[in-house]
Amino acid sequence: MDDLEKKIKTAIIEGQPRTHRPWKKILIVVEGVYSMEGSIIKLPEIIRLKKKYKAYVYLDEAHSIGALGPHGRGVTDYFGIDPNEVDIMMGTFTKSFGAAGGYIGGSKKMINYLKSYSHSSVYSSVMSPPVAQQVITTMKIIMGKNGNTDGLRRIRQLAWNTRYFRRRLQELGFIVYGNKDSPVVPILIYYPAKVVAFGRKCLADGLGIVLVGFPATPIIESRARLCLSAAHTKDMLDKALETLDKFGTELKLKYSRKSRKSEFREDDSNLLLH
Repeated sequence: MDDLEKKIKTAIIEGQPRTHRPWKKILIVVEGVYSMEGSIIKLPEIIRLKKKYKAYVYLDEAHSIGALGPHGRGVTDYFGIDPNEVDIMMGTFTKSFGAAGGYIGGSKKMINYLKSYSHSSVYSSVMSPPVAQQVITTMKIIMGKNGNTDGLRRIRQLAWNTRYFRRRLQELGFIVYGNKDSPVVPILIYYPAKVVAFGRKCLADGLGIVLVGFPATPIIESRARLCLSAAHTKDMLDKALETLDKFGTELKLKYSRKSRKSEFREDDSNLLLH
């Protein structure tokens, strides 16, 4: 946040390149959950800086909508912030909603402008009815408007899965990036030569993992990125942990020397609806 504030100050003081005229608008673009780091944005701090310097906030909720917060409404729900504090909210329908396409939310004036001038809006075909219905149905489930508590149960199940899985990985000795409530779980492998070996061994044992290296990450910070789901049972997670433990030991990928057992308590199980 300190670095961001310095950049905003520099933009205000120096203005535009060459002409040094003041910027008409300063836009802070952030993600709810960063897809390669598993970090949750410090949205309260972002809102504070926005108000202090009269900037605007563009929030990408691709990995947080439907996954964070007590009601599954994303990072604003997670921090208890009014969504109206965010000027532009963007997300995808391909993850939590299991559909296709995406959305942008904002003021009526801005949305009407995008409808008229956005290249992707003017020159693309409309969303097909089955995909639109999939999105609407999923929203109703998440919001609890389908007549039951299935949406809330899934949100709580995902929260429990996330904390349990992250805690167990840390206990096994892996270095895990990101926030304890982030369902995006990056395991640091570091050595590019071990990335493919780790993936192939896991796959042969029945576990498919996503491997990420340069240029998506720095060349010496290769990693395996695991994304948790409410559909994962504890037995599934334990089986995955068993495989990761076995090959993590074989390939010497357990770099952590810190004990993290205090991060998860057994009474966290009351997050679940039975």
